Amino acid sequence: MPRLPQATRESVKEELREAFDAVSSGPGGAGGAGPMSVLKHSPELLRRAAPLFNYLRDESSLPQHVRELAMLTTARAMDCQYIWNAHAALGRQSGLSNNLVNSLRDKRPLPRLSAEEAAVINCGTEFFKTHRVSQNTFDAMLELFGAQGLVELTSLMGYYAMLAFNANTVDLGIPYETEEPPLPV
Repeated sequence: MPRLPQATRESVKEELREAFDAVSSGPGGAGGAGPMSVLKHSPELLRRAAPLFNYLRDESSLPQHVRELAMLTTARAMDCQYIWNAHAALGRQSGLSNNLVNSLRDKRPLPRLSAEEAAVINCGTEFFKTHRVSQNTFDAMLELFGAQGLVELTSLMGYYAMLAFNANTVDLGIPYETEEPPLPV
């Protein structure tokens, strides 16, 4: 059970209700019940963050399997049950192998990786451990994804780290019924 109740129109300051209405319009409203919903407690923050989220998650120049692997790598590094369980099946559907997803989840030695997979995992692993990325990893990302893709990849991981920070802080836990085993944390 999350430590913070869902934000409602009545729970936000009156001067923020217009922004709340704006982020809540449309099918399901921005944020649903996941980490983005935590941002509804600051509707103006969500109003500004949502377009970036939508671009990075859905419109980036990076292939879908690369984006999903970046989200999973970030979820694993941040021990974020919610994001992991929301994206593990999507990662598999995008073409990531069961062995890769399961090994990443369980922190087991990874199977043989494609150059793209290695670049994503190396970027996330290095950055979340050392707060830096080695020259070799940088060069591989630049060669594989170009400057635009490199920036989008690191920005996607940074954005998902922010979402994981919020999800873990309010203890969102596992999002819904899932066949995915929880992260061992």
